[in-house]
Amino acid sequence: MTRARRFCATFCLAASALALPALAQDAASALPAATASAASAASSASAASHGIAPATDAWRAALPRDPAAATQAYLDRLSPQARAKSDAYFEGGYWLQLWSLLLTLVIAWLLLRAPPAQAARRWCANRSRRVAQVASYGAFYILATWLLTLPFTVYQDFVREHEYGFATQGFGAWFGEQLTGLGIALVIGPVFVLAIFAVIRRAPERWWIGGAMVAIGFLVVAQVLAPVFIQPLFNTYKPLADSPLKRQILAMAQANGVPVDNVYEVDASRQSTRVSANVSGFLGTASIRLNDNLLRRTSDAQIRAVMAHEIGHFTMNHMAKTLLQFGLVIVAAFAFVAWAARALLRRYGERWQVRSVQEVGSLPLLGALFATALFLATPLLNTIVRTMETEADHFGLNLAREPDGMAEALLAVAEYRKADPGALEEMLLFDHPSARTRIYNAMRWKADMQPSP
Repeated sequence: MTRARRFCATFCLAASALALPALAQDAASALPAATASAASAASSASAASHGIAPATDAWRAALPRDPAAATQAYLDRLSPQARAKSDAYFEGGYWLQLWSLLLTLVIAWLLLRAPPAQAARRWCANRSRRVAQVASYGAFYILATWLLTLPFTVYQDFVREHEYGFATQGFGAWFGEQLTGLGIALVIGPVFVLAIFAVIRRAPERWWIGGAMVAIGFLVVAQVLAPVFIQPLFNTYKPLADSPLKRQILAMAQANGVPVDNVYEVDASRQSTRVSANVSGFLGTASIRLNDNLLRRTSDAQIRAVMAHEIGHFTMNHMAKTLLQFGLVIVAAFAFVAWAARALLRRYGERWQVRSVQEVGSLPLLGALFATALFLATPLLNTIVRTMETEADHFGLNLAREPDGMAEALLAVAEYRKADPGALEEMLLFDHPSARTRIYNAMRWKADMQPSP
């Protein structure tokens, strides 16, 4: 997903007004409803073009029954060049997270200390009404942060993505999406800032409790509204053409309590080469979506495996569980922000011309501290997500019964996710299990549930 969509959707969330970039979810036509052999041939051709040695049904039938040996056989199909490229891309992301935090801290310092930023703060403070003061400074903060991070964003989400061959947009289309995201943030962000500072003003000593509740509330609203109102601004969603595959996906979904009657294709290829799908939504917004890259690059067996995994997320209430667990992290993060902001303002407030968190000029400080808290919580947040991904993998294997389809799909994902990290690296830095871990689980399921005749 591009930063524009992350940016505008996340601004609805807890982190949004306090730490600019963060999270939110992910013309073309579907693979024709032809024969399974045609789909398999298309999948093999696509795999070969992405550094994955193609495999036949005979190769899969001859796989060792030992899960570890079968896993290694799958991973050995990744060319050395493809693996080196994936490792470099993914490991570079670790450094980008650190540089992003450092840039956030530098920008916060500039907005607190630089004379032009202080002049803008005074201009906002001179508005006659408190609402206008807070909303105008919130908009200034969003716009200033967007502009100051733009060079980093251009490198991270445009230049680098093109260097690795994952992006398909020209600069004009890409930048247009950035402007759309900024426009949405300028509408939603000041509302969030107003809500936070209303809580601070009402309970200056314990504002972090109410602030966390406001953030969690925005997180819930974003999850409901983003798929309906925001994501369609960036992509076209159309019903998948009728086919046996579509009927199989709907049968799996409806048999497991997903209240849908259609499957939607997303034209993600206009932005990226990545494969993706999701089954999400609540309060009447449930939907099944898969992108056109998945339809073009993978076989029916792989798609069934992927969609069964996504259905598992919905059936096991992973969205609600994620909101609950992330909510606890947000509460802890707000507590940290309140403590650290009080200490820093006591020491540097006069220099920054900000006396307390009740002043809207404290927003850059609050944003920097919240970004720091989330950065420090990265291993915990990764573990929460990774655990649910593992649960969905097991659910999907039992539903679709496509262990080889799942393994093949994971090789496609290994194009941009490091396939075989060390144990500590995976535990701390991966928000999904690695391809080795997930393929091993699929091969173990196959050995236990589909024994040789």
